[in-house]
Amino acid sequence: MLFSTYIRKTKSPETFVIPSSARTALAALVLLLSASAASAQSGAAEGERIAFDRSKGNCLTCHVIKGGDSPGTIGPALTDLKTKYPDRNDLVAIVNDETKRNPQTVMPPFGRNRILTEKEINAIVDFLQTL
Repeated sequence: MLFSTYIRKTKSPETFVIPSSARTALAALVLLLSASAASAQSGAAEGERIAFDRSKGNCLTCHVIKGGDSPGTIGPALTDLKTKYPDRNDLVAIVNDETKRNPQTVMPPFGRNRILTEKEINAIVDFLQTL
C-alpha cells in the first residue's frame, strides 16, 4: 500500500518539446548527412571502376584488392584501410604522391603526374575506405 501511494504522488515526467525552428534545422542536418553518405557510396562505385581499370588507376597491377582479377603483389594487399588510415587525407596523399612520404616507393605519383584528377583520386579513396 505504501508503494502505490508513492507512485500516485510522483509527478509524470515532463515532455521534451523541440521548437519548430530546431526541428527544421535537425531535418536539414539529416538530409545533408544522407546526401553525403549517398555521394560517398556513388564515389566508392566510381573509385572501384577506376581502381580496376587497367588503363586508368590500374591499382590491380600492384595490389591485391577484394573483387579484382589477376592482382599483382608488388604493393601491400588493400584491406582494412579505414582502420589503418582513419584520416582520409592520408590516403589522398598516398594516391596523389607517395614519394613525398616514401621517396623509395615504386608507387606512381598519380596526382603529381596527372594520371588521375583530384576527383578521381577522391573517388578511389572513397572506394579504398570500403575495403
